[in-house]
Amino acid sequence: MKTKGLLIVFTGNGKGKTTAALGMALRAAGHGMKTLILQFIKGKWRYGELESLKRLEEIAILPLGTGFTWKKENLEEDQKLAAEGWAKGREAIGSGLYDLIIFDELNVVLDYGLLSVQEVLAAIQNRPPHLHVVLTGRNAPDAIMEAADLVTEMRAIKHPYREKGIRAQKGVEF
Repeated sequence: MKTKGLLIVFTGNGKGKTTAALGMALRAAGHGMKTLILQFIKGKWRYGELESLKRLEEIAILPLGTGFTWKKENLEEDQKLAAEGWAKGREAIGSGLYDLIIFDELNVVLDYGLLSVQEVLAAIQNRPPHLHVVLTGRNAPDAIMEAADLVTEMRAIKHPYREKGIRAQKGVEF
């Protein structure tokens, strides 16, 4: 049976993109695979996944952002953080240390033009043959989706905040 590192994209306006990627990390850890999760937007506060993943040595998680990019007037800080985060990502891709690298919210970073789609895609396409790469976030660029081996779009149908004004809850959204 032929194995190949896959490029997997979770995108769309619905909830569950990061959760799906974290599920893959958990599955990979069960097989003894080393996983790195780089979170490009998250980082301003503590998420449940940060605490739970401390207990699994096969999975490393690193928040790289400062929160909701789309609520900021000045994106210079986010652009700097994205470049620094992507430098870590490029290094991780070439290191050979990982079996799975998850770039959480990288699609958002690309959509905002904080990084070059072509530069990111070139690095991903030149990855070691065994390395699986997952990109999450809304508005995945067309070039990324075309290059991907698997694309899943999460579609928002109903959400408790929109429908009933119920705010994000611990253990569900963060």
